[in-house]
Amino acid sequence: MSENVIEARGLVKRYNEGLDSLEILSGIDLALAPGDTVAVVGASGSGKSTLLNLLGGLDEPSEGTVELAGRALEQLSEKARGRLRNEWLGFVYQFHHLLPEFTALENVAMPLLIGDGSTARARREAARVLELTGLGDRLEHKPSALSGGERQRVAIARALVTRPHLVMVDEPTGNLDERTAEQVQSLILELNREIGTALLAVTHDQAFAGRCQRQLGLHDGRLTPL
Repeated sequence: MSENVIEARGLVKRYNEGLDSLEILSGIDLALAPGDTVAVVGASGSGKSTLLNLLGGLDEPSEGTVELAGRALEQLSEKARGRLRNEWLGFVYQFHHLLPEFTALENVAMPLLIGDGSTARARREAARVLELTGLGDRLEHKPSALSGGERQRVAIARALVTRPHLVMVDEPTGNLDERTAEQVQSLILELNREIGTALLAVTHDQAFAGRCQRQLGLHDGRLTPL
């Protein structure tokens, strides 16, 4: 088994329409070891979200391979891929995607319940992680009763509740004001250190990228060190 949490080799993603072909990613190589923090910086439309979707097994590459936990995703069934993703990965998006009819506690507990965990354990772990994000007094609040920053903190707690080996964040503070964005970025990095997960952040925010151990630029479908 690879010592890396995730490893991509020769990733290509192209979209074909009739005789036309648009190549978004052109031979991406990337590896993250436990505890790594890596930022991928690129302009809107450069393929950052496409890269995350390929690494997370949410989409399939046109060429190349992604190994998560030493297992090639393209060789797994959709069910096995989903199980591995639930166990090894956490996702935080620009939009929180919380379920509006459920409380903060219930939203955060959801990944554990999907993974066939007991309800009592799921609620206990969800409360623990929400406490880490400073929302211990908001457990029973629904998303509509939370601020934008609080909703994003719930989304971060949901991504971390399974104790994933890798957290992938996609412009997680793009919809927040500057002060709240900085607080959420600090929280992501602090929890990364505390829990020991690897972190892959795609962002256009140079300040956030600069707080990660490695910064890579995505331009013309290729990754280059910054």
